[in-house]
Amino acid sequence: MKAYPAEFELVAPRTLPDALSLLAREPGGWLPVAGGTDVMVQYSAGKLPARKLVSIWNLPELRRIEVTADEIQIGAGCTYTDLREHELINREFPLLSSSASWTGGIANQNRGTLGGNIINASPAADSLPALLVYEADLLLVSARGERRVPYVGFHIGYRKTQLAAGELIRAICLKTQFSGYYAHARKVGARNAQAISKVCLAALGLLADGVVDDIRLAMGSIAPIPVRLSETERIVKGKHIDPLLIQSARTMAASEVRPIDDIRSSARYRAAVAGNLVAEFLEQLGARGLRSENAKNVLARWNVWSRAKPLRRSCPVAAQKPGRTGWQLEDHSSMKRPYWLPVTKSGKASRKPIGWKRFEAIRGLAIHFRQPPRLRGLPLGQAKNSKKLELQARMSRSLLRQATARTNKNSTAFSLSVPLANPRTKFLKSSGGVCRMTK
Repeated sequence: MKAYPAEFELVAPRTLPDALSLLAREPGGWLPVAGGTDVMVQYSAGKLPARKLVSIWNLPELRRIEVTADEIQIGAGCTYTDLREHELINREFPLLSSSASWTGGIANQNRGTLGGNIINASPAADSLPALLVYEADLLLVSARGERRVPYVGFHIGYRKTQLAAGELIRAICLKTQFSGYYAHARKVGARNAQAISKVCLAALGLLADGVVDDIRLAMGSIAPIPVRLSETERIVKGKHIDPLLIQSARTMAASEVRPIDDIRSSARYRAAVAGNLVAEFLEQLGARGLRSENAKNVLARWNVWSRAKPLRRSCPVAAQKPGRTGWQLEDHSSMKRPYWLPVTKSGKASRKPIGWKRFEAIRGLAIHFRQPPRLRGLPLGQAKNSKKLELQARMSRSLLRQATARTNKNSTAFSLSVPLANPRTKFLKSSGGVCRMTK
């Protein structure tokens, strides 16, 4: 049943003190409305219990974004569009601007406010996990005065907050201390846009000498309120990121959340996705640390990997697969030429350097065996009847034979310092993305 407008009363004070005086005269009698994106849905469905509404949409005191030396204060009446378009918020608080871009469509972002998202207290709210990891403070104002409370702990239950009768959120305060952190935000929903979250993650990570110096993880839609994954943070902090740690964090995150079964998803699915999102963040954080370490010797890395890049694209997983049947990736900090390393039954033989010309020949054969049989001998994507390309393929195989003329005949397998196998071996079918070889 739709609502009947004559049953409702709406007032619009011109200043914040006027609005606070009205709320103080009748505590709990008036419902503050800003953008109204959630209130109007209830009103249209005839399910809005409040009959007295006070509009705080045009109050200038709630629409300001004030920047100080070490803090930014975002007015509770600022819209998601304001957050997305503010330069400092995009630079210092990317998780908040990302969550603002996820919230509804453009119309909702033009009307919906950050303060309204907090007061509405939905566990699926996109912006709330970001406020948790940034450890925001809330400025609460009433006719009695103003108080500052940490956002952590502001939600005390499903759609319940610490907001007292007659109080409003005036501003959200964020410390500008996260510029060196890696920020990661993910939302899982039924669609890529305009969908309520099944699970959403906001994460910050800081590495120091390869060790996790600080980590902050917060999630929505996995409990009655948005939560920090404090136990998962505890087991990760102070450690090097490796596969074992990632798996431990995945398991801990899945056990730490308290999801429910509802119309959008199941508890089992949400728990599994929560663990996967944490694992994904740690993998990216660890990869970022490796890139930072490798960048310390730019010239040495360029000598090796600038020419190996096309080959890495042809078989990227091989570079990460050590062992006798895969390629070994060793320390390249002092390398200026590629080399191969024969592996025999008794162990490894001496390192044999090769030139870049031979390396390119080996690369050509690797590409050859990754093509369908009808196109073998030709570069990928080319027509079979290209005589020129067939000649190039034969020339590559000729160079290949020259490159391997003095290979150790007693070897059972070979590995290169770049992701390629010894071309005298025959390639078997790819297993898990890793090209294996044997005699």
